[in-house]
Amino acid sequence: MNASFDPPHRILMGPGPSDVHPRVLAAMARSTIGHLDPAFVAIMDSVKAMLRYAFRTSNDVTFAISGPGSTGMEACFVNLLEPGEKAIVCVNGAFGGRMKENVERCGAVPVIVNDEWGRAVDPTKVATAIKANPDAKALAFVHAETSTGVRSEAAELCRMAQNAGMLTIVDVVTSLGGISVEVDGWGVDAAYGGSQKCLSCPPGLSPVTFGPRALARVKARKTKVQSWFLDLNLVTAYWGGEGNRTYHHTAPVNALFALHEALAMLREEGLDTAIARHAACHAELVEALAAIGLRLPIDSNIRLPQLNLVSIPDGVADAPIRKAMLDQFGLEIGGGLGSFAGKVWRIGLMGQSASRRHVALCAAALRAVLP
Repeated sequence: MNASFDPPHRILMGPGPSDVHPRVLAAMARSTIGHLDPAFVAIMDSVKAMLRYAFRTSNDVTFAISGPGSTGMEACFVNLLEPGEKAIVCVNGAFGGRMKENVERCGAVPVIVNDEWGRAVDPTKVATAIKANPDAKALAFVHAETSTGVRSEAAELCRMAQNAGMLTIVDVVTSLGGISVEVDGWGVDAAYGGSQKCLSCPPGLSPVTFGPRALARVKARKTKVQSWFLDLNLVTAYWGGEGNRTYHHTAPVNALFALHEALAMLREEGLDTAIARHAACHAELVEALAAIGLRLPIDSNIRLPQLNLVSIPDGVADAPIRKAMLDQFGLEIGGGLGSFAGKVWRIGLMGQSASRRHVALCAAALRAVLP
């Protein structure tokens, strides 16, 4: 019981986390230094710059919150909504539902735009909700819905919100680094991601970015942000310019070493090249799965290349197949959530797990364990 823990080696092809490159693991194992050490301050500035590259934004307030993607989500809602305000929330999967929960916990009022799981957010329904609720303060939606493998049309949704004078809060947890995310180009006001998906960093950090309109809303608040830890007025002072940092909390130093290395690798590869790699691996996976009689139920026009829903054949049980793949091949894939539970597998091609080798291994493992 008191022995050191030696985790089994896994090939991670589920909905997250993804495989982590040895360079990133080695960075995480470097000597811990103080979180106000001048060397660490320099790393913080570098992380901010490289996150701007990943988000494709010039937003100064772009940094990594100490916590998983759910922390980034909560940071956006608690800072941008006050009690009694309305927010239009698009729900087409599990994580849109979490947005609704955040709105309610802020004391705000969610106006729900529902779409069937497996479909993209319908802009026509959003337009109707905006027209019926011109006093709503924000439009919130998930760009890449992890529970369904669906991409929604972020540029159009953001344009509609802007025209109505509403802020946009966008979940890019699964999209950041895997498909195009254009924070400035789309006019996104606030976005949050996660370290463990297409960035291929260990879990525990949430990249966020806030634009000028979002920051103006924070400054104009009439009530205190309900979370002390996630209050942008406080945490941005900690991530501020060199020499101007105010102590807020002890940042996860080694985790930020890892994120810095992962972002450096993204810069080396090039964001467009990384996006093309995810698309190419998706195409190979579709072909390989078709060869063993498996199909993808999500329409190809809205399908995520990095998170693939695969229909479970009739007469095949979900969990035993996933267990066999893990036991026999050390390969992890995910099960379905919500209305897809027991009906699909979720196969991730994210970050370092988006490679031809991963595609071939996954297809071979499925071929071996399927009856």
